[in-house]
Amino acid sequence: MRMTKSGMAALVAGGLLLVTPFAANAAACGNSSAGFENWMQEFKQEAQAQGVSASVLDRAFANVHYNQPTIRADRGQKSFKLSFEDFMRKRGGQAIITRGKKMKQANAALFARIEKRYGVPAGPIIAIWGMETGFGGFMGDQHTLSAVSTLAYDCRRSDYFTDQLYAALKLVGEGYLSPTARGAAHGEIGQTQFMPKNVVNFGVDGDGDGRVDLVGSRADALASTANFLKGHGWQPGLGYQPGEPNFAAIGGWNDAAVYQQAIAYIGKQIDGQ
Repeated sequence: MRMTKSGMAALVAGGLLLVTPFAANAAACGNSSAGFENWMQEFKQEAQAQGVSASVLDRAFANVHYNQPTIRADRGQKSFKLSFEDFMRKRGGQAIITRGKKMKQANAALFARIEKRYGVPAGPIIAIWGMETGFGGFMGDQHTLSAVSTLAYDCRRSDYFTDQLYAALKLVGEGYLSPTARGAAHGEIGQTQFMPKNVVNFGVDGDGDGRVDLVGSRADALASTANFLKGHGWQPGLGYQPGEPNFAAIGGWNDAAVYQQAIAYIGKQIDGQ
């Protein structure tokens, strides 16, 4: 998935991600696959009424299906209920620290540029990178538009994912997200797993090639992660451990307390603080 800087600016300036359905016209959510096809037809009518072109909708929904693996993943996030110690063991925290230190050394110039520009040190960025995709090793194998559509239809968090689906449609419409794209189970994209709306809000060109590619460009993915943290209140030079000013910015990434604690701890070990 690639986005030019000018294309991203146009999306933001044009308010293209501010289009959301009127509640009165919203397609009815459901909790099983039984109503998904009807929901999809209702949503497409609703989206067209909101200004999404028929051609974009046809392309975007051509291969969309109710994605059962997405529902299983959404219902099965049990690791976030673990103790810190158990979470670290389950998610390979020590392995992330060990490899993360090597990644920091191998990409020292990149992380120095990122910190200079965004004020975020390498540790927490590397911690997120390692935790989310094993440093880009596995970014997911689920059909992105099916995943987001399934969760927009599902009643548990319909409003949030409907917003994400509108964002994904805009990315499809501008040619920045392929209708066949694959990623994580909740529709996350790239090496650090950005939701579609965050691609537009915080995606940046970290390698200077004029495009934002969170899948294929390590520099883009890591710089965008730093930009996300900055956008969530990160203050240069201040601490990011629990109780310190920048810990709240980590909370913007994931609202699970044990995840936040793990990122802070792993980042501290990598940064050698």
